[in-house]
Amino acid sequence: MTQRNAMASLLVALALLLPADAAQAQQADRAAAKPVVRMYATDWCPYCRQARAYFARHAIPYAELDIEKSPAARFEYESVGGRGIPLILVGSERINGFSEPRVARALKAAGY
Repeated sequence: MTQRNAMASLLVALALLLPADAAQAQQADRAAAKPVVRMYATDWCPYCRQARAYFARHAIPYAELDIEKSPAARFEYESVGGRGIPLILVGSERINGFSEPRVARALKAAGY
């Protein structure tokens, strides 16, 4: 095999691998571009429970901050003008309380 044929074979092999790698890279880029979902909540709140179930059902990653157990979470909650629970933030989109249609719209707009 000549050096030229070896190079051509290598390029063909790389071309066959590239689409899968490119698709994985695009998927990783999309995941990285999605805003963070945060929920300020308590253990006992039934609406928080509904939100947790919604996120689980739709495999939505989110950070839950318990405003009764964590002083830091309470401080953040108050800093964003929190009133009532759950307070859900999808990036900069704010949802007071749990409304499945509102959460679904915010998540869709954010690329989830």
